[in-house]
Amino acid sequence: MPAFLRYFFALCALVSINATAAGPAYGPELQGFNFTLPVQKYTFTSQGQPLTMGYIDMKPQGKANGRTVVLMHGKNFCGITWETSINALSRAGYRVIAPDQIGFCTASKPAHYQYSFQQLAQNTHRLLSSLNADRVTLIGHSTGGMLATRYALMYPQAVEKLVMVNPIGLEDWKAKGVPWRSVDEWYQRELKTSAASIKKYELNTYYTGKWKPEYDRWVTLLAGLNNGSGKKAVAWNSALIYDMIFTQPVYYEFNELTVPTTLMIGTADTTAIGSDIAPPEVKAKVGNYEQLGKQAAKLIPHATLIEFAGMGHAPQMEAPEKFNQTLLDNLGSP
Repeated sequence: MPAFLRYFFALCALVSINATAAGPAYGPELQGFNFTLPVQKYTFTSQGQPLTMGYIDMKPQGKANGRTVVLMHGKNFCGITWETSINALSRAGYRVIAPDQIGFCTASKPAHYQYSFQQLAQNTHRLLSSLNADRVTLIGHSTGGMLATRYALMYPQAVEKLVMVNPIGLEDWKAKGVPWRSVDEWYQRELKTSAASIKKYELNTYYTGKWKPEYDRWVTLLAGLNNGSGKKAVAWNSALIYDMIFTQPVYYEFNELTVPTTLMIGTADTTAIGSDIAPPEVKAKVGNYEQLGKQAAKLIPHATLIEFAGMGHAPQMEAPEKFNQTLLDNLGSP
């Protein structure tokens, strides 16, 4: 075989290996991802442009109890990552709605959008109204906890109960000395996202150094979205969302919540936005969920605190059976 052909075939093999190692690439709204639950679409107009939110709407299995639960995902999560909780709640008789917020997962990635928790709450309220879900139990995880708080403050009459699972925003990072990042800096950071960087971060922050094979699916989802055909749009929206999270704390309004509230806290969580660029003395005093959960429970009127000792940022994924049973017990209590 001529030398140039050997070189050509070797190059093709190398490209193939690298492509395989990089994993699948999904479309900007997760086109190509294997969803195990049906995802529907809600189209509406916001800020002068047509936008779409994907959502899961699971009807009760067996005898319906007449209650609706809305699951709000976190920054590095999607509606589908609530899968085990969706199934557990549905089996217990709940209708379960799990939307993807604008900028995330199966939703639109607009080129220009003024992100605020108020705007995302309004979008969600419009979606729920279109589904005749007028009074719901809100369960928000991570960034979804900040959004659920804002929703409960804006629409208290529509919220039967609020549950926050390791919500971020239990402190004001900027006030504690965490440096501000510009949107451009966040964008450059997000363009570098890979499966390896996602897994490293989640291993250390979400799962306290213990990895399970079932977590790989969600790493693949995020990596495929961040490195697919919509890579730049995904990174840009992610940057805008990080700026929203950092600059729009809900922490100062916890005492204004009027709905029954439960905090479910994995005590080993260390999540704190911007802590990767914070000075050591600042980093040491943020993201301490063993303290933050207790402090937040004192700020929120009549709050119930449930702690998962030694668990990280996502107890619903780290110990799904224990978490789901604890959640169902809490929802069933007066």
